[in-house]
Amino acid sequence: RFQEADEVVVDWPHRWLEKQHVDPRTVIAVLTHDAKFDVPALVIALRTNAGYVGAMGSRRTHEDRLARLKEAGLTDDELARLYSPIGLDLGARTPEETAISIAAQMVQSRWGGTGASLAGRSGPIHPGAPR
Repeated sequence: RFQEADEVVVDWPHRWLEKQHVDPRTVIAVLTHDAKFDVPALVIALRTNAGYVGAMGSRRTHEDRLARLKEAGLTDDELARLYSPIGLDLGARTPEETAISIAAQMVQSRWGGTGASLAGRSGPIHPGAPR
């Protein structure tokens, strides 16, 4: 059914995530739009050392999700790690454009970029990069 997949998982997301090796290079994006999946997965994800944890949803969904995560016992420091609503403001309209905005935010968070346009900027394009 999913010939291109490296792995097909038939399990609850949080149970699968608990068994995974997560390190600072790991990025976790929760895209389910359903609190019964989102909240347990985010509780696990935000307590790992993943370099990026994001969740899709509207601002209203984000506020509801934060309340549920607080009820689940997450601290303010843990909640501050959550990128939600997920993605950079690129004006995305299609699913493909939304995926690009999410991937761009993952790169931005990893390397500390601003997400601003490079046009009209002086100095090195990639400060701190090896030459």
